[in-house]
Amino acid sequence: MAAWVLLALAPVAAGATFGFASYYGDHMVLQKEPAGAVVWGYGELGATVTVVLSGAGGLIVMKKTAQVKEPSGTWTVVLDPMDRGGPYVLMAGQGLENVTLQDVYFGDVWLCSGQSNMAMTVLQVANASSELAATARYPYVRVFAAAPARSDVELEDLERIDLPWSIPTAENLGHGNFTYFSAVCWLLGRYLYEALQYPIGLVEAAWGGTPIEAWSSQRALQACGLLEDTGSLSPHQHLSGPQTPSVLWNAMIHPLLNMTLRGVAWYQGEANAFLHTDWYNCTFPALIADWRRAFHAGSAGQTEPLLPFGFVQLSTYRRQSPDDSFARLRWHQTADLGVVPNARMPGTFMAVAMDLCDEHSPYGSIHPRDKQNVAHRLQLGARAVAYGEKDVVFQGPYPTRAVLEVTRGLLNITYSQELTCRRRDTRAFEVCCSNKLAPCGWLPAPMVAVGSRTVTLALGGCRTLVLALRYAWAEWPCEYESCALYNTRGLPAPPFLLAALPAGETAGGTELLLLPSSRLSQGI
Repeated sequence: MAAWVLLALAPVAAGATFGFASYYGDHMVLQKEPAGAVVWGYGELGATVTVVLSGAGGLIVMKKTAQVKEPSGTWTVVLDPMDRGGPYVLMAGQGLENVTLQDVYFGDVWLCSGQSNMAMTVLQVANASSELAATARYPYVRVFAAAPARSDVELEDLERIDLPWSIPTAENLGHGNFTYFSAVCWLLGRYLYEALQYPIGLVEAAWGGTPIEAWSSQRALQACGLLEDTGSLSPHQHLSGPQTPSVLWNAMIHPLLNMTLRGVAWYQGEANAFLHTDWYNCTFPALIADWRRAFHAGSAGQTEPLLPFGFVQLSTYRRQSPDDSFARLRWHQTADLGVVPNARMPGTFMAVAMDLCDEHSPYGSIHPRDKQNVAHRLQLGARAVAYGEKDVVFQGPYPTRAVLEVTRGLLNITYSQELTCRRRDTRAFEVCCSNKLAPCGWLPAPMVAVGSRTVTLALGGCRTLVLALRYAWAEWPCEYESCALYNTRGLPAPPFLLAALPAGETAGGTELLLLPSSRLSQGI
């Protein structure tokens, strides 16, 4: 193992040393069928490399050959699709040299990326001691962490590794604060393993205090017109990590593109509540689409084109803050459509986290310690969207219809799921009833009744003119697990911002057409 670590921590100049690329090693998980796992490394220019996969008793399962390419000095093979399981031995040979990797399994490989809430370790979460003690029960959930690194050019391989492929232990999952290994990533993998019962490989590439621009390629930023004014990305006091466009894409994501993946988990956005907030409805969908294209191409087509992409909607920061940048960012995380997957973000899933506030977190209220609920909600989305489980409910209720009772000054909202009301006395709903939308005069609309799937709001001074409706539109919208509305499975109704247009008369009053609105969120 020690020899492999030396190789992994010091990727060498092309042709100088024979071996695997930095992120292959003992105990790793490679992507199982129907995809073929990509394996690559370094060799002597023009040489032939033989890759052999062996099973129990040294029985050869597969043999592949590849030429070392010029000028990169790299070789690549795509393994035949393998069923889940192991252990296997993977050997690469060039002439009289060979490198052997032991205890290799096939399963699903998930990449976890983002900023500090993704970087928080198991040591930092609620019930950390019991979570760390439980690691021994999950030897087939394997973990790997890239070290934080930045680069002005796209790198072929990782510069440094914090944690080579490892069997989980209390030590490597609780290494320190914001180092390795990611609690959200670990818990997501553990919950997926409990549901799927086969090996899960987790790859962490995260850096606290970083905006989405640093994780985006030049192509993705150009798609949003953001490279025309890079000077606007000046250092911001709230951001502790690199902010320069593309430097983390270059050093921490681009090197991984040859890896065959099953899915991505993303927890980022707090930095963009302070920087380019209202660009996020472009930069986030652009990043997702670009990562998908790049991983599909880099893996020789083995990573599926619509790579499942899960993310965590922002939690909370400051209680009673008048700033709505967190609320706008949450909305922009859905491409201003409220729920995912949607037309702009197909194949995605979201964990709502606005009800998981933690004012007394020793790491600051922006770093809530309840990562178990976050990961639970993420894995529900993964099972539904990535794995196609039809009976998994993975998101909370969302409005489908609104009827205005003008004479009584009431607004009846119908939801997509059965409702559970946990708090009726919060300022959860607000209506825009001014004669102009910019700026909108938002007024509270108290809940006067909650039915099985309906909520009735009192409109007060609005009565006949309702231009827009919003829910949970605040930096700190509710107390812990106490937002106004949930479904019967405990998933919170996500926040929304909807324009209301008259759509005709019904027996109950005036039907309103509810349309997602980005103009309202930006005060235009």
